[in-house]
Amino acid sequence: MSSPAPSKRLFIKTYGCQMNVYDSERMADVLSPLGYAVTDSPEGADLVVLNTCHIREKATEKVYSELGKLKEMRDERVADGGSRMTIAVAGCVAQAEGEEIMRRQPAVDLVVGPQAYHQLPELIARSHRARGERLSADFAPQEKFDALAPAGRHAAGVTAFLTVQEGCDKFCTFCVVPYTRGGEWSRGPDAIEAEARDLAAQGVREVTLLGQNVNAYAGEGGLAALVRRLATIEGLDRIRYTTSHPRDMDEALIAAHAEVEALMPYLHLPVQSGSDRILKAMNRAHTADSYVRLIEKIRRARPDIAISGDFIVGFPGERDADFEATLDLVREVGYATAFSFKYSRRPGTPAAAMPGQLDEAVKDERLARLNALLDEQARAFNSSQVGKVLPVLFERPGRHTGQLIGRSPYLQAVHATAPDRLIGQIVPVRIGSAARMSLAGALVETAELELA
Repeated sequence: MSSPAPSKRLFIKTYGCQMNVYDSERMADVLSPLGYAVTDSPEGADLVVLNTCHIREKATEKVYSELGKLKEMRDERVADGGSRMTIAVAGCVAQAEGEEIMRRQPAVDLVVGPQAYHQLPELIARSHRARGERLSADFAPQEKFDALAPAGRHAAGVTAFLTVQEGCDKFCTFCVVPYTRGGEWSRGPDAIEAEARDLAAQGVREVTLLGQNVNAYAGEGGLAALVRRLATIEGLDRIRYTTSHPRDMDEALIAAHAEVEALMPYLHLPVQSGSDRILKAMNRAHTADSYVRLIEKIRRARPDIAISGDFIVGFPGERDADFEATLDLVREVGYATAFSFKYSRRPGTPAAAMPGQLDEAVKDERLARLNALLDEQARAFNSSQVGKVLPVLFERPGRHTGQLIGRSPYLQAVHATAPDRLIGQIVPVRIGSAARMSLAGALVETAELELA
């Protein structure tokens, strides 16, 4: 049965992690049979969904600010005789604060947690009959994925996210994920392969496997076996995964990095701190030394691998010596890229009630020093690629006429002058210059002749 022609407009604003990006894409897929077509602006939209994240600082305040703007926009439209906009809040803030959202902002028509967005059509219908509906906050990821058949997904380009695992059992004291996404749950490998094959049939050349702790994937053989299985799919030439936990980086996965050509030489492996005292307070269950030794083992298996990480500065009780230990770890590991954040309290997490909460000025100063070091390392890594020939998967046109943008194996953006017909192809590019966040280069002449 074919879907009706788009007659309604859908705007989704996505906050936070790549998992939310994936979820937003699937929401659009779920709503497409109802006649919703995605638009890039809330103006004129029939349905606006805020897909929220509870990780970042002041996440809830940003949501309420956006809801206030949407309410004004809707009121003005109705006053001018226009149609009424339906406003929905989805994602982790919805899961954590659903009833409070409905109480504080009456403009919200419906709230849906991250494990229930497959029920959006039903919820929208109910909200049109009686405002104030809210789906259960129970965690049921299997039900969600069972309802999302691969054939219902539309690939938006030559790269795609693919969720394989959700939730977390680690209970880091700073993190809300176990409370908003639930415990660790893994999709079956058959369902994942079916979705990956469907994506490849639509022209996707690279997939990024997603999970809150993706290397805790519990399907048969673990993440390593899943990677090897997906690497056999014709047309699927690149595989990545994020985000990992050091505790779940096993020997089989390390071996896969050495042996599976499609598995890209890039690993995001958060450490959060270089101080064992702070790591214990965070309940990370690894030490700085064990993390460094793990990186050494991974590099022995795949010498050209690029390492990325996450850091939190200003955790409760962090002393100058603890912060210096973090800087020492960064210098020892050497990161290609990294993400760093100031600690901020999350209601309901153990760290929020810990003594020794630091002043914002102290956190700001430490973050600036850490970022300066990480920026220096990122620039050095990018500069080390100048003169090399890298295989680049071209994804889309650039800002300039005749320019394409693609990704290197190390996830760097690469700009090059190239014809549009190379979008979706992996082409050798000689890197000529490097910036903080990207590379620029030229097609290797022999490759251009072969592709002509």
